[in-house]
Amino acid sequence: MAAHLSYGRVNLNVLREAVRRELREFLDKCAGSKAIVWDEYLTGPFGLIAQYSLLKEHEVEKMFTLKGSRLPAADVKNIIFFVRPRLELMDIIAENVLSEDRRGPARDFHLLFVPRRSLLCEQRLKDLGVLGSFIHREEYSLDLIPFDGDLLSMESEGAFKQVANMMIRMKREFTGSQNSIFPIFDNLLLLDRNVDLLTPLATQLTYEGLIDEIYGIQNSYVKLPPEKFAPKKQGDGGKDLPTEAKKLQLNSAEELYAEIRDKNFNAVGSVLSKKAKVISAAFEERHNAKTVGEIKQFVSQLPHMQAARGSLANHTSIAELIKDVTTSEDFFDKLTVEQEFMSGIDTDKVNSYIEDCIARKHPLIKVLRLICLQSVCNSGLKQKVLDYYKREILQTYGYEHILTLHNLEKAGLLKPQTGGRNNYPTIRKTLRLWMDDVNEQNPTDISYVYSGHAPLSVRLAQLLSRPGWRSIEEVLRMLPGPHFEERQPLPTGLQKKRQPGENRVTLIFFLGGVTFAEIAALRFLSQLEDGGTEYVIATTKLMNGASWLESLMEKPF
Repeated sequence: MAAHLSYGRVNLNVLREAVRRELREFLDKCAGSKAIVWDEYLTGPFGLIAQYSLLKEHEVEKMFTLKGSRLPAADVKNIIFFVRPRLELMDIIAENVLSEDRRGPARDFHLLFVPRRSLLCEQRLKDLGVLGSFIHREEYSLDLIPFDGDLLSMESEGAFKQVANMMIRMKREFTGSQNSIFPIFDNLLLLDRNVDLLTPLATQLTYEGLIDEIYGIQNSYVKLPPEKFAPKKQGDGGKDLPTEAKKLQLNSAEELYAEIRDKNFNAVGSVLSKKAKVISAAFEERHNAKTVGEIKQFVSQLPHMQAARGSLANHTSIAELIKDVTTSEDFFDKLTVEQEFMSGIDTDKVNSYIEDCIARKHPLIKVLRLICLQSVCNSGLKQKVLDYYKREILQTYGYEHILTLHNLEKAGLLKPQTGGRNNYPTIRKTLRLWMDDVNEQNPTDISYVYSGHAPLSVRLAQLLSRPGWRSIEEVLRMLPGPHFEERQPLPTGLQKKRQPGENRVTLIFFLGGVTFAEIAALRFLSQLEDGGTEYVIATTKLMNGASWLESLMEKPF
């Protein structure tokens, strides 16, 4: 059991166990020894559900990545393809199957679509003459993957369309769980990313957010430069340094990470310093252990103490790596420009820092992120400003990026200001989206996660909880898309009486992605003594500004 998934009011381990059970049942249908051929994109999400030990228990002997031509040799009875429903993947599968048919002894082929079976894909396999080769063709509903005790993600690259089906599935799994917990969500808040385009474009300033900004967190894992984690040896002159990236898993199962992940980075150093003193003092206690009983007690605590020391060493190294970036002049200049835009300074003219970045040919993603941020903070750019930026980008980075600029316009991230009216200052003021006095060490408001900017998405969740959206109806009309509230009465027998002091539970679903800083802000609201609401967060994708814009960029041919 994954303990870190069950610490909240809603036991998300129930979902994990349900999909594990479904996986075991499918594997058992394919009797005999097995080789799994993986769609490479799925290996990360699957790693959060089932380790190799579980697969091995069900006679999985080999695992390969899906590639063209022949499969590697494997003396197994069954070959199972785990794939997303993509037509280009069907072509590769057909190539694999046909080459196996020519190779020798017959194998049993099986196909598992994740998360949905596709008639188009099956038709493609039929056209290629291999559909009949598969004994089992099924779907594996790996929709929402539990990442942590309050966090679920679909890790879907595309737009999300079927929330209702997943809610029904969640209800079914929870209702049928052995510990008979039926967690009633008091509210379900669906937030389209289009409502708050600004927040992901800004640089996250929480510890976890900065790890993601600088190194990228994939399926709860991060890869870091190895030299910071090399054991220090006397007199080796820096020889034999590791060359393979240091890979660490990041979730609340690690005590120290759970404590610092959501803090503003400027508050992390003092926590690490205090932890170092506590751990050092704990190890010094061994000198005070005199009796056999005291020595046994110290020895029994040793594994936990050693784990804590290792955890502290890792996060001290990560903090040093991040500090190297955040104390650089360029980081400070970029952050200054971002904060000027978000607080309403000089959003309507060409920005000299952006001009300089283009002239120095800084990474295009960085330039686009800043221009899009300026556009959103100004409800669009003046036509001459927009045309200037476009011309400079195409001349400097290449005309092939014209399609990328078009995609950003379609997404509403880069657009001309229409009607000459900028609504953003009204939205910012009414919803208190910019706070000048932010306490980063002991925050009192969600704006600490960006050192001034309060995510609009999270402010909407906060206001929905108290006092409700009626107080901001005028501003809601200025936001993209429709808004609505719907009450769903519970069937008789499922109504649950709230215990004194028991908080409401809201499931907030971000359609189009969510950042770690927004998650931190929601956790902050959950912990407020007078908050009255606990949040469980679900999303189509965990993302940051860079990964978001990369998904909209056209790849050069």
